[in-house]
Amino acid sequence: MKKIFSRMYENARRLNDRNILKLLQKKSDCNLLDLGCDDGTWTMQLANMLDTKNIFGIEVVDDRIKIAESKNIKVIKSDLNRTFPYESDFFDVVHANQVIEHITNLDNFIKEIRRVLKPGGYAIISTENASSWHNIFASIMGWQIFSLTNVICIKGGIGNPWALHRGTSSGLESWTHKTIFNYLGLIEIFEAYQFVKGDILGSGYHPLPAMFGSIDKRHAHFLAIKVFKS
Repeated sequence: MKKIFSRMYENARRLNDRNILKLLQKKSDCNLLDLGCDDGTWTMQLANMLDTKNIFGIEVVDDRIKIAESKNIKVIKSDLNRTFPYESDFFDVVHANQVIEHITNLDNFIKEIRRVLKPGGYAIISTENASSWHNIFASIMGWQIFSLTNVICIKGGIGNPWALHRGTSSGLESWTHKTIFNYLGLIEIFEAYQFVKGDILGSGYHPLPAMFGSIDKRHAHFLAIKVFKS
C-alpha cells in the first residue's frame, strides 16, 4: 500500500511542478525570490523558465544554503515567520512551493510577500489541499488527514496508519506542518490582504491518475495559486 501511495504522490508532485512553471510569465532579468529555496535545484528551474539571473532565496537549513549558493543564488538565512530581509517593492516574482503549510505567523508571511513585491508583481504559492479525496477519506476514518501527520519532530505520520512518513523523523521543527488550506481558504487568505487572484491549478487525484486533479481542482492533492499585487 505504501508503494502505491508513494507512486501516486510522486506523479502528483511532478504535475504540480509543471503547473507552477505554467503559471510563470517569462520576463528577462526580473527579480525572483524563492521562499524556502532548499538546495536551489528547483529555484534554478524557475529562473530558467523566467530567463533571469537575478535569483534570491531565503532558507533556514545551513547545508542547503551552501549548495544553493554554489548555484549563484543569493541566499539569506532567515525565519520566514519574521520580516523578510529585503527592501519593499523589489521583486517581480515571489515563489513558495510546499512552504506555507510550515508557517506559524501567516499574517506576517502574507504581508511580507506583498511588501517585497513590486506593484503588478505576482506570487505563486503551492501547497497541499485539505479537501483532497484522500484527506477526506482519512478524516472519515477518524485518522489524521495525510497532509497533517508531520506535526512533531521526533515522529512522522502521527495519527494515520497509511501515512508515507509514518515512524520516520525529520528532526527539524521547520519541516513540521502547521496549517493545511482548503481550496477556498487559500484563495480568501490572499484576498484578505488585497491580492488579486489569478489562475489556480490542481494536481493529483488519488486513487485516479494525477491529471484528474486539473479537472476537479477543489479535490486535488496539490494546489498552485497565482496572486497579483494590485
